[in-house]
Amino acid sequence: MIPWIIMAFVAVALVVVGLATRRRTVAGEHPPSEDAETLARNEQEFAEAEAYEAKWREEDKERFRKERLP
Repeated sequence: MIPWIIMAFVAVALVVVGLATRRRTVAGEHPPSEDAETLARNEQEFAEAEAYEAKWREEDKERFRKERLP
């Protein structure tokens, strides 16, 4: 009976710690001072980064093809 009680306390503690960590992570990703302009700028930067990454992958494919198959 005592091992079940101990396991229950450990499980509850892990759930509480997990929820606290998740709440802190979400709060850190979007601070309350973040406004619409900041959000739009962040979205634009992510879009530019995605476009650059896609371009780089295409160039890398071509370079790999040339190196691999002369």
